[in-house]
Formats: sequence, C-alpha cells, structure tokens
Amino acid sequence: MNTELLRYELSTDHLSFSRYFFKHRQNIKFRINWHHRLISDVIEDVIQGRKKKVVINVAPGSSKTELVVINLIARGLAINPRARFLHLSYSDDLALLNSQTARDLIMSEEYQALWPLKISDDTKSKKRWNIEIDGKLAGGVYATSLNGQVTGFRAGHMEPGFQGILCIDDPCKSDDAFSKPKLEQANRRLLTTVKSRLANPDIPIILIMQRIAENDPVGFIKQGNLGDDWHHVVIPAVIDDAYVASLDPKYQKLIERDGEGRFSYWPYKEPLAELLKMEQGGAEGSGGARISRHVFASQYQQSPTAMGGNLIKSEWFGKYTVLPKIKYRMIFVDTAMKTKERNDFSVFGCYGLGEDHKVYLLDQLRGKFEAPELENRAIAFWNKQKGASVETLGQLRRMVVEDKASGTGLIQKIKTMNQIPVLGVERTKDKLTRVMDVVGYIESGVVSIPLDAPFTNDFLSECESFTADDSHAHDDQVDVLCDAITHLATPQNRLETWKKLI
Repeated sequence: MNTELLRYELSTDHLSFSRYFFKHRQNIKFRINWHHRLISDVIEDVIQGRKKKVVINVAPGSSKTELVVINLIARGLAINPRARFLHLSYSDDLALLNSQTARDLIMSEEYQALWPLKISDDTKSKKRWNIEIDGKLAGGVYATSLNGQVTGFRAGHMEPGFQGILCIDDPCKSDDAFSKPKLEQANRRLLTTVKSRLANPDIPIILIMQRIAENDPVGFIKQGNLGDDWHHVVIPAVIDDAYVASLDPKYQKLIERDGEGRFSYWPYKEPLAELLKMEQGGAEGSGGARISRHVFASQYQQSPTAMGGNLIKSEWFGKYTVLPKIKYRMIFVDTAMKTKERNDFSVFGCYGLGEDHKVYLLDQLRGKFEAPELENRAIAFWNKQKGASVETLGQLRRMVVEDKASGTGLIQKIKTMNQIPVLGVERTKDKLTRVMDVVGYIESGVVSIPLDAPFTNDFLSECESFTADDSHAHDDQVDVLCDAITHLATPQNRLETWKKLI
C-alpha cells in the first residue's frame, strides 16, 4: 500500500491505526475482538462530533488504554496537529506513562513517515509536550493524576471541528472501592475538572474505567451530577444472548461463543471457564490476586452492588480435625487501644501455611489485657507455640504486630528483652478494604480452622457479623485473619515477608 492510501486508511479508521502502530511498537499483532471494533467506532463518533460525552465500562485487560488514550492522542494529532488533549488518571505515574508512550509513538519512524510532526524541544516532558508548527506551539498533551494541578492548559480550542479531548482513564484505583472519602474526593475532582478544564462546552469527554462501586465516578455521572447527555457503553466480561441482541448486528456477527446461553466477551484472552470460577468467588484474576464475588460483579460485570453485612460466610472456611504437614508458622497480633468493655479485644493468632498452600488457624488467645499483662501473654503464647513439634507444624518464624498504639509498646518491649523475633507492620488500608482484599481467598477455601476448638464459634460469629458500615461490635479476630492471609497466602506479600525475615 502506498503512503497516501495508508495515511488515509489510518486517519479514517481508529482500529486500523491502533493495529498498525501496535505491531510496530510491540512487534506482535494486535489481536482484534468485537469489543475493540465497538470501542473504536465510539471513538470515531467522538472525533466526528456525533458524541460529546462518553462513558465506557469494560473489564481489566481489555486494551482500553491502548485504544482510548495512547492511540487516540497520536491519531488525534495526526488529524489536527493543533488539537489539545488533557489526560487524567488515578495515578500520576500512570498518566505520565501513557503520555510518554503516545509521544514516543509520534516520534517513531513509522509515524513520522506518514505525519512528520515536530515536538517542541521546550516541551518534551512526560507531563506536558506540544507540537510545533512554524516555530510556534500548537496542539499537545497535558497528563496528570485526577488530583493533580493543571495550570495554564485546557482540553481543546475555541474553534469548530475536532480540537481535542478530555481523556479520563481509571479515575479511581480498585483499592478505593471501599473508601467512601476517596470516592467522594474523586467525584468532586471530576466535577470541577469537567467544569473548568474544557476550552468550550462542546469539547468531548471520554471516561473509561472498570466499575468498582455503586458510588464511583460512573455512578456519580448516572445520578445526573454532570448532566444527562452521556452515552454509556457497557461491556461485561460474561455476556449472554440478551446482551448480544442489544448490540448492533455488525458486532453480533463478530462475537465468538465459547458457551451455551452465557459466554466470554473475549474467549481468546478470558476463557468462559476461568470467568465462571471468578464469578463463584475465590479464583485468581489477571493480576494473580483472588477475586471475590463482589469484585467480579463490579470490575468484570460492570454491575456493582450495595454492600451490607454477611461479607464473610462461615461455610467458606474449611474445618479440620487432622492437620496436613505445616511448612511454617507465624503469630499475628492485634492489640486493643483500651480495655474497657466496649473496646476491642487483644488477639494472638497462630497461623500456619500448609504444604497444600492453604492457611490454617492453629491456636488463638483473645482477651482484654493491660500493658504489663499484654507483654506477659505475648511471651507465654510464643513459648507455647515454640514448644510444638517442628516436624509436624514447621518452624515458628515470627510474631507480627501492628505498629500502632499499644502494639508499638509491645514491639519495643519484646525487642528490648530480645526473646522473640518480632516484626512491626503498618496497616495502611481501612478495615473494609483489608477484608475485601482477602475475602476471595476465604471464599475459595484457602483458610481452614479447627472444627471444635474453644475459640471456633466465637471466631465464626465475629467473621459473619462483620459489616461494610462498621456497625459490628468487634473485629479484632478479623484483623488478625486479614494479616495472616496477607502474609501467608498472597504471593507478593509472602515474598516481601520472607525478605524482611532474612
């Protein structure tokens, strides 16, 4: 194909542009699925002025950033070198990486052979860069986090035709799903950004993200807080006949079915069997973490549900009478702030990692102890576990204590006495987020508890009573459970813990 024909094809079809430059950048073919065509057609509608405000909800790993940020910026500047793009994301690093990738694409030999655009030497930073025309700054990109400062830059121009876009890719990280303050902050920033960072009200906005909560930015938009003229595109990971029937026939014929009645939106990358495992709770997602049912409904099905109680169910725990061989053990400690009746208890939990890669609650001590007694109890509990058989229960490696309040004093006392290898840890996430991070492991049966230990019923009662709104009475055993799963079951944290131990 000659240069003129190639330039015409790539400038008029977004998917062709994306395929062409993906192959040159990655040295592999861009594997097309029907949803890529759908998203690309929506982008074309935005460029042509047929749609002004667009929300696209699609599962992680769907090539959304490739299509809606990187290639949109590069192709948009090929169409109009004076266009201005404001790109926002939850992370400054992520926004800057996307900006750099788009800039490097424009500077590539393949792009320059078609559109010889010059990037100004004065504006080659990742955060802001501009196209230079006749020695003057023309179009360009400003990239930052949603909470970052945007000075002297607005998306688009006060001119007719395509002049740029406000591109928002994942305004919240998945960890923010259970933090009401962080979601509210993101929604406020979205409101002020949309109002103040468009050169004129007709400049298009594209927001693309996986849903994470009912009151996330998409929920905020659906409530009418940014007007009611938004076009919503929803692509669930598991689709069915009714969903397919709602699509334009040109997409229907492209869909590959890997199931009866229900099937994966992208069988090549996300086989139906794997998605259904995640839907049932506890299977591993693309990042290796266990996916809970709530997370699957939100991030994969784009249909978040309200969170009430009953987040942890008793039947999810394995119940043992005979233990398998334990590889090693650790003691996890949650200390109470005060010892008054309404305050939480202090808890010492001994957990082991079995050769079957499951986490076992081996022993537990719970009570309300003042500082001197707390220290004595810690030593006594350590000595009790230390006396157990290493051959069957493995080595007792460490006592892990939250480095806060009375826990800090306990750490200092134990280190002074030099009797117990103690590791102080900081809990940087709120309780609900910590629970939701590990609930997928519980759902999948990774955690086993003794069938009839004195603490079993109390442990299960507290787990089942845990609520999203913190209306439960106590959560000290749940805190210890979360620490144990985090350190023993999750691959990344197991590695980090081992590094600290050696």
